[in-house]
Amino acid sequence: MPDPMRPRASLRTAVVWDVLQDALDRRVKATGRESLDVLDSGGGSGNFAVPVARLGHRVTVVDPSPNALFALERRAAEAGVADRVRGVQGDTHGLFDVVERGGYDAVLCHGVLEYVDDPAEGVRNAVAALRPDGVLSLLAAGLGGAVLARALAGHFKEAQQALGDPDGRWGEGDPVPHRFTAEQLAALVEGAGLRVAAVHGVRVFADLVPGVLVDTEPGALEALLKLEETAAASPAFHAVATQLHVLGETQGTEGA
Repeated sequence: MPDPMRPRASLRTAVVWDVLQDALDRRVKATGRESLDVLDSGGGSGNFAVPVARLGHRVTVVDPSPNALFALERRAAEAGVADRVRGVQGDTHGLFDVVERGGYDAVLCHGVLEYVDDPAEGVRNAVAALRPDGVLSLLAAGLGGAVLARALAGHFKEAQQALGDPDGRWGEGDPVPHRFTAEQLAALVEGAGLRVAAVHGVRVFADLVPGVLVDTEPGALEALLKLEETAAASPAFHAVATQLHVLGETQGTEGA
């Protein structure tokens, strides 16, 4: 089927979508089931949930925002997958007040760890929602990308502040409570009992390239997408990525 994440906005999601779709395909082959049970913790209006449902999987979205869940319902209906997408109000801290432990083949935790009081608890809860053979897709804000962005904007003191801050914050006005290095995210995943299957840098260049160049230069969007995809797997670029994606797998999925 055509990749649903490839429009202009896909510069921010293409790498994650490619890794996630491949992981889901491997789970399908390993389980022998065409349809998986997927949990999207903090999934909002369904940026990933709806495309995952279009692949044929059943997706439960947990989000604290009623408005986001309403938008999710509308988006799922428009995509023709309303029967495969369920939205429930809740958060990562109280995850098992609204969903089942150990009930999912895959758990998505995208853009959540930055905003929870205890990121380690957030990862542990996501892992506890997995079946014995399962996969975790974890996406969080990268420290290096924020430092680079502040420096390129001429805010050198803020860049220095972020670099030395335990949470990677550049000041009191910083809207992001936590940022992470690839090593920190990998440690959280391993600390929750998973093995790290892959680490990718996300939005390595996309946030630095002027939008007008991408929109007006023929072929620039596709070329930038290819560059992002090539750089994403290189550890050399993890340190400057705006976001970091970690794919964690339960021990039983090794070699699947």
